[in-house]
Amino acid sequence: MKQKPILLDGAFGTSLWAKAEAKGYDKVPVWRYNIEHPELIDELVKEYAAAGSQMIQANTFGANGPTVKHVSSYTTPQIVKAGVEITKKALAGTDVKTALSIGPLSMLLEPYGDLEEDECQEYYEEMIGAGMDGGADAVVIETFMDLEMMKIAASIAVPYGVPVYCMMTFEKSGRTMMGNSVEDVVRALEPIGVAGTGMNCSLGPDLALPIIQEFAAKTELPLIYKPNAGLPVSAGGTFASGCDAVSFAKAVEPAFDIVSLIGGCCGTDPSYIREISKLLENR
Repeated sequence: MKQKPILLDGAFGTSLWAKAEAKGYDKVPVWRYNIEHPELIDELVKEYAAAGSQMIQANTFGANGPTVKHVSSYTTPQIVKAGVEITKKALAGTDVKTALSIGPLSMLLEPYGDLEEDECQEYYEEMIGAGMDGGADAVVIETFMDLEMMKIAASIAVPYGVPVYCMMTFEKSGRTMMGNSVEDVVRALEPIGVAGTGMNCSLGPDLALPIIQEFAAKTELPLIYKPNAGLPVSAGGTFASGCDAVSFAKAVEPAFDIVSLIGGCCGTDPSYIREISKLLENR
């Protein structure tokens, strides 16, 4: 029988904004909280660990050079290293691992945009290097639409010798916004030596399931799966997740037998992870 998948975390950005709002803090790029309100990250990390997460991502997803410089006086190494260190400290005394979270740059690579390959490489070298200095146990490269950018980030991360997991985000068509197919992703990443691949974000578990199933048919690599909590629905002027925690857990359960790591993306919080944990415990 296949080993139970490792349970990951859920969304960070929306969860941190909710905590910040409750305390009367400004809604700012969430990576700023690593410096300005680290207690928010500490609290959320401990909530995910209590819910059953076995690997939790640091609050570093969008803290890349161009973004950090544009909207703050901080540096990327400051933000990223702090994010990893806060997470590791919150998890001290547990077996829960800390993963450096790496997201895409807001610019497009040539020929679709103005970003040159060597510039892209420099941004990711800075970000990943800072995360490794902070002591990350793994690297999760996620929510990428451009396979070429993913390859650059993965090629920088793999030589550090920690597990590197790569997730692309797909449209309903089964391709990324840049037109990359599951087969394209697998062919590109396998030779680099990543520890696993899969998908996250953009789709709820109903539409995401066929895509992760296609990954299972195309590669022997361990698979990582973090769909959204369905499409958001309007409720009294605010937007709520289209799929509640219990429904979400039941919807991702069919993937238990094919994936090695599982969690949630946008719209999920520790309650969603807790419900997945219950189902895993009963297997």
